[in-house]
Amino acid sequence: MESMTQARKSLDKIVEEQIKRWQLDQKKKYKKPIRPVITMSRLPGAGANSIAARLAKELDIDLFDSQIVERIAENSKVSKKIVESLDEQDRSILDEWLQALAEERMWSYEYLQHLTHVVFAIGTHGHALIMGRGASFILPEEVCLRVLVVAPLQTRVDNVIKAYNVPEEEAKKRVLMTEANRIAFIRKYFNKDMLDPLNYDLVLNTKNLNIDAAVNIVKDAFNTRHWYNYSVKK
Repeated sequence: MESMTQARKSLDKIVEEQIKRWQLDQKKKYKKPIRPVITMSRLPGAGANSIAARLAKELDIDLFDSQIVERIAENSKVSKKIVESLDEQDRSILDEWLQALAEERMWSYEYLQHLTHVVFAIGTHGHALIMGRGASFILPEEVCLRVLVVAPLQTRVDNVIKAYNVPEEEAKKRVLMTEANRIAFIRKYFNKDMLDPLNYDLVLNTKNLNIDAAVNIVKDAFNTRHWYNYSVKK
């Protein structure tokens, strides 16, 4: 129980520091009109965390893992702070995205409303990589590079054995349970198939791709894509 409380405090501190950075950027009154985001879905054990960490460092963008996004979404006060970190122009962008999404989907889950606001706010600030939590199915395609990281089951099981030093049976159980939960989450909240490659711009199979190769592929796609320009009115 104590470790869980410490973990939450640590996540809250990360969120507070991120909000302060956003507020400092606003004080500089410097706007980048093009602010792309990478959204990364992944099968457990496929190595997505290592890829994401390298990408965030090499592209100099903020990394929001699923725990951080989840913590913000489940805390209404923190969610409010995230939205309040947007300036007037960015709030109008967020409102446009919310309106467009509302036309496609009924808000049947209060959690989904919080999660959508959080992901939209991060996406509006831009220059970020968001791990999981359905971000690939929330943000408009024009502003995000949607990546799915996969690998064969045995490869993923072997990776978990190596990372956590657990028996093969335990590793396989962890992988299959986490995979089932992620697929069910996307199906429940977005009525989508998480493993459908048509839902992504890039699908990386890390069985025969090392981290360097995977990172370079995503960077090339990120740096060469024609991004939506926020400063151009429709």
